[in-house]
Amino acid sequence: MLQTRDLIWTLLFIGCAASIQVQITPTQGEISVGESKFFLCEVVGDATDIDWYAPSGEKIVSSQDVFVSRTDESTSTLTIYHATVDSSGNYKCVAKSADKEAQATVQVKIFQKISFKNAPSLQEFNEGDNADIVCDVVSSPPATIFWKHKGAKIHVAKDVRFKIMENAHLQIRGIKKTDEGMYTCEARVMARGEIDFRAIKVVINVLPTIRIRQAEVNATADIGTSAMLACDADGFPEPTVTWARNNVVLETDEKYSLNEDGSELLIKDVTKVDEGDYTCMAKNKAGEKEEEVSLNVFVTPRITYLNNQTASELQEHVTLTCEASGEPTPAITWSFGPRVFTEREQASWTRPDTYESLDGNVVVRSDARVSSLTLKYVQFSDAGQYLCTARNPIGQDSKNMYLEVRYSPKIQGPVTVYTWEGNSANISCEVLAHPGASVVWFRDGQQLPSANTTNIKIYSTPTASYLEITPESQNDFGSYNCTATNVIGSESKEFLMIQAEVPSAPTVEGVAPFSSTAMVNFEEPDSNGGVSVLRYKVDWRQPGQDWSSREFEVETGTNQIILTGLKPETAYEVKMAAVNGKGDGESSPSTPFTTKPIRYTFTTPPETSTPSIPPPTTLPLREPSAPKLEAKVQKKGNALKVNWVKQDDGGTPIKHYLVRYKPKHVSDWRPEIRVPHGSDHVLLQALDWNTEYEVYVVAENQQGKSKPAVVSFRTAMQPTAIPEVGGSGLGTGAIVGILMVVFLLLLVGVDVTCYFLNKCGLLMCIAVNFCGKTGPGAKGKDIEEGKAAFTKDESKEPIVEVRTEEANPPTQDGGAPTEPSETTPLTEADIKVAIDDKANANDAITKEANATETKEVKEVDAVPNSTTEVKTVPNEAPVANGNESKA
Repeated sequence: MLQTRDLIWTLLFIGCAASIQVQITPTQGEISVGESKFFLCEVVGDATDIDWYAPSGEKIVSSQDVFVSRTDESTSTLTIYHATVDSSGNYKCVAKSADKEAQATVQVKIFQKISFKNAPSLQEFNEGDNADIVCDVVSSPPATIFWKHKGAKIHVAKDVRFKIMENAHLQIRGIKKTDEGMYTCEARVMARGEIDFRAIKVVINVLPTIRIRQAEVNATADIGTSAMLACDADGFPEPTVTWARNNVVLETDEKYSLNEDGSELLIKDVTKVDEGDYTCMAKNKAGEKEEEVSLNVFVTPRITYLNNQTASELQEHVTLTCEASGEPTPAITWSFGPRVFTEREQASWTRPDTYESLDGNVVVRSDARVSSLTLKYVQFSDAGQYLCTARNPIGQDSKNMYLEVRYSPKIQGPVTVYTWEGNSANISCEVLAHPGASVVWFRDGQQLPSANTTNIKIYSTPTASYLEITPESQNDFGSYNCTATNVIGSESKEFLMIQAEVPSAPTVEGVAPFSSTAMVNFEEPDSNGGVSVLRYKVDWRQPGQDWSSREFEVETGTNQIILTGLKPETAYEVKMAAVNGKGDGESSPSTPFTTKPIRYTFTTPPETSTPSIPPPTTLPLREPSAPKLEAKVQKKGNALKVNWVKQDDGGTPIKHYLVRYKPKHVSDWRPEIRVPHGSDHVLLQALDWNTEYEVYVVAENQQGKSKPAVVSFRTAMQPTAIPEVGGSGLGTGAIVGILMVVFLLLLVGVDVTCYFLNKCGLLMCIAVNFCGKTGPGAKGKDIEEGKAAFTKDESKEPIVEVRTEEANPPTQDGGAPTEPSETTPLTEADIKVAIDDKANANDAITKEANATETKEVKEVDAVPNSTTEVKTVPNEAPVANGNESKA
């Protein structure tokens, strides 16, 4: 079936065979800018030429944008590539055949689709700016623009900060960080129902802000310390932080170190030249911010000038000078031993000051970093080390200088010396002199020692001369002269040797009696006779009986003695005498006292069934009185010896003493210590240093415990350990290695000892297995056989051995002493000697031997002049081959 179009053309051809017809398909065209489209020109009839003409009337010649092609004799195609606005108009197709011509036209319309010419997807603005969000749209006809923020349409009437400009841009006045986000630019062409949009991300950049952690940083120079400058920067995007000084950016090197984000600048090994301002700079897209940090560098004082000096006694004056550096300017002080030369307010560079001593002999002047000390009249006592100290808030520095004073001899020492005939005494002539002096002793103008003196000796040291005299008669007491001489001058001094006397009598001030003890308080003698009192002799007795006597050593600061072993409720009298090196002094008058009775507690037992007999009354004894305590800190400082004196024992012997102690600042007591009744002290060791302790001591008898006696004390300060000089010593690995070597050596030593003594150990195992040695098992077997043989033979007599705790005496022939072995039988004479030395012990052994049928060996340890011990043990057989037997 033919198509409709073909039928129409057939009818036209038949009806108009003599004419030409032209038709363009499509009859009209609309092309979007940039698109391509073709038009087909079809001719009915014989046509020799088919041509296309542009809207300008010019014949179209194929080009890159417009192309004409003839497919056959009756058709021609016009193709428009990448249409532009200039491509619009009426295009004409003309067909020619001889004298005939036909044409058709087609109107081509070019329109612009919605196109976003300039609408960046990311647009950035600085906070506070008037932001212009760009969205340039091209279309024909022009499109209508709508703006949305986060999906919601923007109504400019509701927020005056928003405005849609004539060019369809969106303006936001004073844009904020909260305005950040996604914006939509939407374009619509109502005539075509066309719509398109672009999403635009708006980013708000925030100008950096800087927070300085510390506006001023202080550091100390020249001690290897570092200084840290820090600033924290905020902003968006995150700012980059850099540091600069004097417009020079600082980077990490040997002097400076920056952390990862640059917020911290570490200045190493600070010196004075590092002082100044440092700039912290923070920069991002929004801009740049700067802040200043000041570094103040202080310098520890250092004494730069101080020299030793020499002067002569009575010289007019001498000036010592001390110079020091430091920042802030240090104050300088002088000291000489415990004496400090300073002002109430130290001198500064703005106020020089002067200090003058009370005697006017020392003047100190301070000016800026220099201080001088002037001695107006130099004396020998001014010689020595002077300490110059420079101080500021950062620290201090001190140095010593030595002032050497040349002076004539100065003789010192006690003028009088007491002694007695036959007792040697030294007269000390201590000489201060510079240069050193020579010392000569004289008596009655004659230099000592002389040819006819044998009881005088001289001993000398660099600073003293000692004249030792052993008086033989009264003539040796008297005056002795010491003369010291050097290049400056000389000095002489007379010393007296005086006959010493016995001390006078002490004064008994009172007696505090208890039931079995008494405390005697006394006053020291008025005269010690010239020499120290060594001890006190105390005599006491019951009236009409012989005196009991005891001597007590002198204890500094203690004027009490305690008498013990007294009877309760008994009258006594006591007297005292002081004893020095020469002898006993006179006794004090007798002082009577009476001991206290023992206090009893009376109780009545329950009533008996026989009321006619009065119930007996029991008289139980009581608990003891608290002992008297005395605490002495030992030399090592953290140990204490607590002594006590027993008081009233309550009528029954003291069983023991209970000691408790603890630091005062804690509540828990240390474990209780039980001390036997015969002891009078306890030693507490390993105490905490510099800690106050309290100690309780309780006496206990069968009736109970006494009240606690309490004493408090404080331990000494812990001594400072002196650091080792040099290297750090052995490391841990070396110490472990040494310990392992020592352990191996000990194992080897033990093994060798076991080999030679007990025939066992690793060496014995090697000897048996590889060297063919006989093991200890064979010997043990022989011993067992010998024991069995001896057991069967019950006729053998017991073996008697003699052992001694002392070394064996030499033999009669002068040879070495013979150590008796366990298998050496003793002779009957030896046994008799042993039995004579210990008759009672032998009697007991004999009775025991008669009471048992078991044969026993009597071991008697006996040596002349030693203690003999007799033991009995079951008899064992001797070894058959002569080896040792086991007893």
